[in-house]
Amino acid sequence: MTRATTRQGSAPRNYPKGERRRAQIIEAAFTAFGQVGYRNASMVRLAAACGVSRAGLLHHFPTKESLLEAVLEERERQDDEHFFQPGAVGQDGLEYFASMIRLVAHNQANPLIVSLFAVLSSEATAADHPARPYFVTRYERARGQMQSAVDDLARRGLLRPHVDAATLATDLIAFIDGLQVQWLLSPEAIDMPGHLRTLLRGLIGAELP
Repeated sequence: MTRATTRQGSAPRNYPKGERRRAQIIEAAFTAFGQVGYRNASMVRLAAACGVSRAGLLHHFPTKESLLEAVLEERERQDDEHFFQPGAVGQDGLEYFASMIRLVAHNQANPLIVSLFAVLSSEATAADHPARPYFVTRYERARGQMQSAVDDLARRGLLRPHVDAATLATDLIAFIDGLQVQWLLSPEAIDMPGHLRTLLRGLIGAELP
């Protein structure tokens, strides 16, 4: 799925001046990377967007790559903080997928989050993209966490008989990512949490909390 200036649905925080400026830069970069991608967002443009000089920007983030890393870490931190209990991801399959629906609903209310992920994950398929290691690791972790949730449901006899537990995590991640792209293209026609909940009802033989 930090800042003095906040996106929709996030609460402001009190920061010392240096941390506040750093948070503003991350916020501006979040918007820029989500709109035009990493490669097309210049450090000059990012500096102007958050009201600092290029030298001021480089003081906090010496390279564009370090700024990208901070943006990705911030997105990950928000998801974990707001939707998943630390150390418990995937342990209770029903709670995990209920949290996943809540996360997708939050993303639908915050288009820049979805755009950021869609744009950067697509760019990161290039072998030389600085975000490639992040996305490789992120997908490995996501598959592992979701597989733990699937395995919990299988042990409890909560998966419907036709479901292949061995491939379900990969299939669901592909579904969610594809749904996000369709929603970005036709937001008025796609209800992401609704589609995900309907799909999960066909896979899980119990009501989600």
